[in-house]
Amino acid sequence: MDKIPVILDTDIGGDIDDTWALGMLLKSPELDLKLVVSDTGDTEYRAKLCAKFLERAGRSDVPVGVGLRQVSDGPRERQQGWIDGYALSQYPGQVVEDGVQAIIELIERSPEPVTLLCIGPAPNIAEALRRRPGIAAKTNFVGMFGSVDRQHEGKPGAIAEFNVERDIPAAQAIFSAPWESVTVTPLDTCGVVRLTGTLYQKMVESSAPIARDIVENYRIWLGRDATESSILYDTVAVHLAFSTDFLRMEKMGWRVTDDGFTVRDAAAPQINVAMAWEDLDAYHGYLVERLLK
Repeated sequence: MDKIPVILDTDIGGDIDDTWALGMLLKSPELDLKLVVSDTGDTEYRAKLCAKFLERAGRSDVPVGVGLRQVSDGPRERQQGWIDGYALSQYPGQVVEDGVQAIIELIERSPEPVTLLCIGPAPNIAEALRRRPGIAAKTNFVGMFGSVDRQHEGKPGAIAEFNVERDIPAAQAIFSAPWESVTVTPLDTCGVVRLTGTLYQKMVESSAPIARDIVENYRIWLGRDATESSILYDTVAVHLAFSTDFLRMEKMGWRVTDDGFTVRDAAAPQINVAMAWEDLDAYHGYLVERLLK
């Protein structure tokens, strides 16, 4: 099976779903993870989380890039306890101080299109496009962005979703770029993904290293034990990097407004949007099976 080369751009260490998504990515044989780059807020803190997680998963072959340095997100950076005492210099693999340049160089030297998987606000990607606009033509962009008809927990009505609203100019630059293809999961679909009952207990009771590290990070992030997961938004973007199974996709013109909403616009670039679930329960089971196998 030919694997899809992937770059992960992540704000891991904010919402816990990025940690679940990184675990899922490492457990997806369809994907060949080439680079992980931290994005938004304290990108060194986020890079340490990526590095320690990769090292413990036996994947220190994956380079870790430090994204554009910004000010700390303070209270949102709740996984610090998991990396206390861990330095980037400890990572057995490569650490790249200019993560944006690492993204550019990997795309430019790849003999085939790369999938750029973005699961957070994306100032890194806007900067990469500013430096090298031509990378878009060699890249399939997949991400967790926006809200079209529904918001968190399936509630009706669109909102200005965090990954867009946090850096609106970056989102506008991304969704106007001429990527080879664009696929996103908005809150309409990813905002209802949550593991409960037996499926969540399988994660808690697992001895699989990646599952253990996810659950440990979740406890630290939440500040207590839990009986179910939080919403696992970003896992859906990982899934869309290689499959649209379980989902109903819609092709639409997609535009980011100046106040951070994502709206249908027939005159805007056409993208692939996961608008509804065909079988959400099946996805939940499939997600746990992947993480535990």
